[in-house]
Amino acid sequence: MSIEIPLRQRPADDAGYLEQMTKAIFRSGFSWRVIRSKWPNFQRAFDGFDVEKVAAYDERDVERLLADSGIVRNGRKIEATIQNARTVRDLAAEHGSFLAYLRSLDHLDYPARRKDLTGRFQHLGPTGVFVFLYTVDEEVPAWEDRNR
Repeated sequence: MSIEIPLRQRPADDAGYLEQMTKAIFRSGFSWRVIRSKWPNFQRAFDGFDVEKVAAYDERDVERLLADSGIVRNGRKIEATIQNARTVRDLAAEHGSFLAYLRSLDHLDYPARRKDLTGRFQHLGPTGVFVFLYTVDEEVPAWEDRNR
């Protein structure tokens, strides 16, 4: 059995952070290969993860996404993506950007950063935080130490 290791790349903007967070959330409990193959459909369905657009989604958008066979139609994760867009928007407004918010956590050790992120974002558990931070090229502990 081989493990798929995601690429590490710092996103260019807040939309990139929302996209990588969403990908980490949808990977949880699903085949990463399935998520990777459907990802262009996710990008289309979620308006390129434009934070303002996704944050403004309403029930009609949730219904549209639940009917979209091109994506994984998990209602809780879809609703979490919308709420997480609102949280990213609010943190970016407060700090200047989502990256600046992450920099505001630099004084914290990894367990404290993990706790902050899991407390703020819906459906982002401890492993999801590790995968998210890893893919956006943030400092993370070794895989074996991620839950310490």
